[in-house]
Amino acid sequence: MKRDLLVGVAQWLAVPGEPRQNLSVALGMVDDAAARGVELLVLPELWCCGYDPETLPEDAVASAEPLDGPRSERLAEAARGHDMWLAAGSVPELGEDGKLYDTAIVFNPRGELSAWHRKAHLYPPTRETAVFSAGDRLTTFEDPSLGVVGLVVCFDGDFPEVARTLALRGARLIVAPSAYEVEGATAWDLLYPALALTNSQWWVQSNQVGSHSTSTLLGASRIVAPTGTVVAEASRAVPGRMGKAELLVHRIDLHLAYQREGLAALLEDERHPALYFDRVPAGS
Repeated sequence: MKRDLLVGVAQWLAVPGEPRQNLSVALGMVDDAAARGVELLVLPELWCCGYDPETLPEDAVASAEPLDGPRSERLAEAARGHDMWLAAGSVPELGEDGKLYDTAIVFNPRGELSAWHRKAHLYPPTRETAVFSAGDRLTTFEDPSLGVVGLVVCFDGDFPEVARTLALRGARLIVAPSAYEVEGATAWDLLYPALALTNSQWWVQSNQVGSHSTSTLLGASRIVAPTGTVVAEASRAVPGRMGKAELLVHRIDLHLAYQREGLAALLEDERHPALYFDRVPAGS
């Protein structure tokens, strides 16, 4: 497993209903990251269709493709051409069952699809439940250079059980494409550093940034260390403004997540699983 990994996190406001333009921006981010030597690049949630709750249903349907569609071919070609891990955010996936999913995809430096994750926890306030079907599994994959990697999409990560389950599978690097709203800033700021600290995980969170007609996406894309420290963060949205496109680049030490010290190690040694997860009957 690599010790030092140069990570890139792309942040911008995707244009709703403009998949060609959005793909051009995404591929430009890949080129910029490659020029800076990035080894793993993470894109945000639903960058190809945009994330405006008012138009999300039609935007997602219009840009939906199967996993092996032409969009994935372009992304795979970019990953291969730059010899880069490309966590290409999440995209509207048209499943073989005819359903629509919010699906995160990861390509390895050979341009192969290494992992995909269908968002399992859909976010009701922005009508995701009316647009997408929920995935039915949590996702990890393993590679000799990265170790075990967990893949989540935005609201998936708000559930502490998700981070814990991924940790039990050995995941010490979590890739999290997001379209997190400004209303969730408190959870963004407090919850994820806590998850990183208690599970000894690197969290790489790529978020959209800027305002649509009735909503504002937070930005603040960042990298959180296993110590709970935010080691790099992009700018935050100003409501009513477009938002600044940024490529955040930071070098991380993957081995830090595997050290047998600190709070996560103490919790692991003293954990008593038999005491947890009691189900209290309703009305008790």
